[in-house]
Amino acid sequence: MKDAIHERVVTRMIEYIETHLDQVITLRDLADAGQYSPWHCARLFKEQLGVSPFAYIRKLRLTKAAEQIISSDRKIIDVAFDFIFDSHEGFTRAFSREFGVSPSHFRDGGHPIPVFLPPQLRKKWRSIQRGKSMNEPSMKTVFVQVIERPKRKLIVKFAKKASHYFEYCEEFGCDVWGVLTTIKEAMYEPVGLWFPENLRKKGTGEYAQGVEVPYDFDGTIPDGYEIIDLPEASFMVFQGPPFDEEAFESAITDVWELMKSYDPALYGFRWADDAAPRFQLAPMGYRGYIEARPVVALKETKTAI
Repeated sequence: MKDAIHERVVTRMIEYIETHLDQVITLRDLADAGQYSPWHCARLFKEQLGVSPFAYIRKLRLTKAAEQIISSDRKIIDVAFDFIFDSHEGFTRAFSREFGVSPSHFRDGGHPIPVFLPPQLRKKWRSIQRGKSMNEPSMKTVFVQVIERPKRKLIVKFAKKASHYFEYCEEFGCDVWGVLTTIKEAMYEPVGLWFPENLRKKGTGEYAQGVEVPYDFDGTIPDGYEIIDLPEASFMVFQGPPFDEEAFESAITDVWELMKSYDPALYGFRWADDAAPRFQLAPMGYRGYIEARPVVALKETKTAI
């Protein structure tokens, strides 16, 4: 009973933050929302989410500011003022510490948009809303961007029944990736792919590994491999934070958790899982786990109707 009450207190504070992000928020404001003393509210917030209320507010403001910077041509100082930073210099310092790049370079470089809340905090918040408690205090940022792939071909080795990487390796061993990296005409690095049922070759599994090559490719195809057409498509790419190599499984599942709850309509898209295979890049700790899911622009959907 006591835990449930504490979770409701934190939920009220989170909801207050979300609706007052463009205003000055004091500990007294959060205490009024949580209906406890300022000290008690701050302690409960840190216990429940693993971060202080003001660390949470800062990360959320910087992430929302990054979204505006990359998706509009508004002046950076105006964005800074919107999120209660009182100077260009202070905002630049905070932004650079959080994302490793200045706001202006972030915009000019076409960096992916950071998404908040992070996977662990999303799970924590959902558990609070369900009246349960979880001890996952880690705060992480996942980046999202939309990419375009042209019409192209895929050199691929299909499995008979694999639905994920480990089943695929059980069928073929782990040599397929090495073969794919030897194809000099490759447009990008090799990928693992999940084929939707409508694009799946009869008698093959959901998961396969392949590498994309230009549509006019006329090179040599390795023995036991096939080449198929892939249509022009858009993908929403999710990139998790760097991770220790021994923690690669949790790094993948964290990104999957976010993808399950993420609404692509926030950026004007809808999921289009039957339009192209979903794909993953090799999990490498230094760059984080990367996975892409096909999307279609909402305006295109309306035009088709």
